[in-house]
Amino acid sequence: MAAFNVQEVLPPTLDSTADPPPIFDGTTRLYLNYECPFCQRVWIVRNYKGLQDKIKLVAVHLQDKPAWYKEKLYPENKVPALEHNGKVIGESLDLIKYIDSNFEGPALLPDDPTKQKFAEEMIAYSDTFMKNVLTSFKGDPVKEAGGEFDYLETSLQKFDDSPFFLGQFSQVDAAYAPFIERFQIFLQEVFNYDITSGRPNLAAYLEELNKIDAYKQTKCDPKFLVQLYKTRFMASS
Repeated sequence: MAAFNVQEVLPPTLDSTADPPPIFDGTTRLYLNYECPFCQRVWIVRNYKGLQDKIKLVAVHLQDKPAWYKEKLYPENKVPALEHNGKVIGESLDLIKYIDSNFEGPALLPDDPTKQKFAEEMIAYSDTFMKNVLTSFKGDPVKEAGGEFDYLETSLQKFDDSPFFLGQFSQVDAAYAPFIERFQIFLQEVFNYDITSGRPNLAAYLEELNKIDAYKQTKCDPKFLVQLYKTRFMASS
């Protein structure tokens, strides 16, 4: 049975002073940063499939990375990365699909071809959604990002068998949830913009999402997030 309700004690973050784990010893490891939304995508999938004992977490400090990470493990020097079967795989959207296909646990893609096609379209659009909303932080998010949240609202109407995009928690939710989470927090705090106002499907979606332990255990620190985004997008020129 998948370990949906496992509450982990997270390992400490490794910085430049830390020794590497025994790399390529047969252990499957997910290298991530706890604050990174791209990493969170993969972390959610790992948790939802109940793979806490099968895929070990290794947290890496983004501003003070260990030299061995690039030199011995992953020349791309990015997170997330998965060490599995003697190789290292990167890119969050690829890893969502890889873990879902290659490990046990609940399938995160329905058998219905119509839903599979819609999943491909949604996942392909996820980076555009992210970039458009982030860009709006330098202007007027209510006007400039509203269309992106309307897109989510409309997409959530596609299948009415649950509040989720495909009628069940899926790869699509894992791809979007970390960014919707951050955008909701930041826009409410800084711009007093409630992304769920007038969007009942999105409101129901977020309510249901926050009932999932596999997701809740990965959520970011709101105070850290707000300060990060303020620094990154609102610093005076």
